[in-house]
Amino acid sequence: MTGKKIVSQILLVLLAVGAGGAGTYYWMTRETLHGHPETAPAGKPAAEEKQYTCPMHPFIVTDQPGACPICGMALVPVKSSAAAAGVGGEKKERKVKYWVAPMDPNYRSDKPGKSPMGMDLVPVYEEEGGEMGTIRVDPNTMQSIGVRTAPVAVGELVKTIRTVGRVTYDERGIRTVNAKIGGWIEKLHVSTTGEEVRKGAPLIELYSPDLVSAQQEYLIASRHIREVGNSPFPDVVKSAQDLLESARKRLSYWDITDAQVAELERTGTVRKTLVLHSPFDGVVVNKAAFDGTKVMPGMELFRIADLSRVWVQGDIYEYELPWLTVGVPAAVTLDYLPGKTYRGRVTYVYPYLEGKTRTATIRVELANPGGVLKPDMYAHIELRPRVGKRTVLVPSEAVIRSGIRNVVFVAKGEGRFEPREVELGLEGEEGAVQVLSGLAGGDNVVVSSQFLLDSESSLKEALKKFQSAAERPKEQ
Repeated sequence: MTGKKIVSQILLVLLAVGAGGAGTYYWMTRETLHGHPETAPAGKPAAEEKQYTCPMHPFIVTDQPGACPICGMALVPVKSSAAAAGVGGEKKERKVKYWVAPMDPNYRSDKPGKSPMGMDLVPVYEEEGGEMGTIRVDPNTMQSIGVRTAPVAVGELVKTIRTVGRVTYDERGIRTVNAKIGGWIEKLHVSTTGEEVRKGAPLIELYSPDLVSAQQEYLIASRHIREVGNSPFPDVVKSAQDLLESARKRLSYWDITDAQVAELERTGTVRKTLVLHSPFDGVVVNKAAFDGTKVMPGMELFRIADLSRVWVQGDIYEYELPWLTVGVPAAVTLDYLPGKTYRGRVTYVYPYLEGKTRTATIRVELANPGGVLKPDMYAHIELRPRVGKRTVLVPSEAVIRSGIRNVVFVAKGEGRFEPREVELGLEGEEGAVQVLSGLAGGDNVVVSSQFLLDSESSLKEALKKFQSAAERPKEQ
C-alpha cells in the first residue's frame, strides 16, 4: 500500500469520527432544542429553567453556561419565556413563518421535516423575521460592544468659518486726476504720495498755451458784451452773449473753477499758469506729477482714495461657499490692535474662484474713522452663518458614509435596530449634521459601534436576498 493511500484512509477516518461526534451532540441536545416544558400543577407556575445559546449558532441550546462547541464563543442566556407571555401570564401564540435547516440557513421549507443532512428543521417565527436589514441585539451584547444612542434634534444649524483677510481700498472711493489739456507743470502743491488732500485744495500750477488763448478769448468776449449790451439789435446782443458763454464753458471743461473765471473777469489780466484743484477728499496713493513734467491730454497725474471706509477681503474654500450669502455677520480683528473687534457683514461674494487655490473671495465693508485700518494690512475674519430655524440635526458620528450612500441606525426599541438611508445637508458646529430627508425629530440613532451593526445588517440583508432568489425556481 502506497503512502498516499494510507494518508487518504486516515483522513476519511477522521472525517467520519468528526461527523459522528457532531451527530451525537445534536441528538443529545435535540430534546433541549425541541422539548416542551412540563405542565405545572393548577394554580402553580411552571419552574422555568435558564437556558443558554450561541450568538453565532442559535440552534445550540443548553441548560448550562459554557462555550459553543462549534466556534468557541461564550454562550449567552436565552430570553425568558415570560417575555412572550401576554396579560395574565398566558403565552401568545407564535406563528411559524418557515422552517430552516440548523446547519444550512439557506435551506428553507414551508413545513417541518428533515434537512438534506438528516437533521430536524428548526422553526423561524414571524416576529423573528423583521424587516429587511433590521437586526436584533441581545442586551448583554449591546453592553459589551458599547452601543450608545442619541436623539435626533430639531433646531438651528450654526457654523463658524475663520479665514485670513486683507484690508484694501473701497473701489468706489478711488478717483484719478487727469490732464485734459497739454502743457507743463510749473509748480507742485502736492509733492508726496500718501499726502492727505481736501476737496478744492490746489494740486498743480499748469502752464498751457491753450489755456492762455482760452483766457484771452474769454476777456475779448467779456469786453464785447459790454460794448454791445445796449445795442438796439437783439441779435447782436445775443451773439455776444453766446460767444461769452462758449468761452466760459471751454475754461470749465478744462477744470478751471468758477472762482478762477471770476478773478480773470475782475482783473482782466491773463495768467500764464492756472491752478488745478482736487475734486474730492482723500489720500494720494499714486503720483505721476513732478516739477517741469510735460503733461499730455489724458495723462493721469494723481490717484486719490477715500479711506473713510475700507474693504476687508477674505478667501473662502469651495466647500464652505454654500454657507455664505450677503448679510452674514462678520467679526474682523487685527494683530496690531489686540482686543479691538470690528463688526460688519458680508456685502458681496465674488462670482468666480481662484483656479490655483480653489477659493472664492468675500467682501466685508467697515467704517474707518481716523484711518486706523490701512490698506494691505492682514486681518482675521470670523463668520457666523446660520441655516434655518427648524432643521433636523444628528451627530456626525452617527452617520456611516460609504461614498455612495449615507446610513444611520435607528433604535426601534427592545434591541431592534433599523438601517436607514439619509440625505445629508451642511455640517455645522460640534459635529451636528443637517438631515434633509430620512429622519424626523424624536428618532433615536446609534452614535457608537454602528459599524458592527452595519456589518450584521448587511450580512442579514444579503442572506435574505439570496434566500428569496433561491425560492423563485421552486414557485415556478
